[in-house]
Amino acid sequence: MTQDTPAHRPADGSADRPDAAHLPPAGVPDAVVEAVGGVTAAFEVVEHARGMLYAFHRLIGRADAELADALDRLAEAGHPDVADELRAAIVGRNVLEGRWTFQVVEDFDDGYYRAFADAERSTRDRLVGGRKHVYESQLKERNRTHGRPGHEARPTA
Repeated sequence: MTQDTPAHRPADGSADRPDAAHLPPAGVPDAVVEAVGGVTAAFEVVEHARGMLYAFHRLIGRADAELADALDRLAEAGHPDVADELRAAIVGRNVLEGRWTFQVVEDFDDGYYRAFADAERSTRDRLVGGRKHVYESQLKERNRTHGRPGHEARPTA
């Protein structure tokens, strides 16, 4: 190891090359890699939306509980009639016909999400040997400054 090679970087330079799991299989054209990357990018948008759906689920549950607490205080403050009216109309109400948010999340997960996840995985399996983020790895190679600290191709540890 030379003075120029930090202790955390292998002396063989392997940290400056992408790992094989992020390289396209031999013979796969760049256009296919880019298109598969687009399928994965679209699925990542669905993942983001799924996170927002789970946030919606949590927020509605929280609002329902906070409303119930507020209505208890309203009743204690001398307005049980108003509290009872609001409780009957809102607390525990379905957010969609016949569904609480947990049912919306389950329907989404079991339907659209599962189908998209399976399709994305199948596309990667068929076209790039199941490898993840091959397009992004190529993009990183084109955009990073090779040989500079903080621009390594992959982790060294």
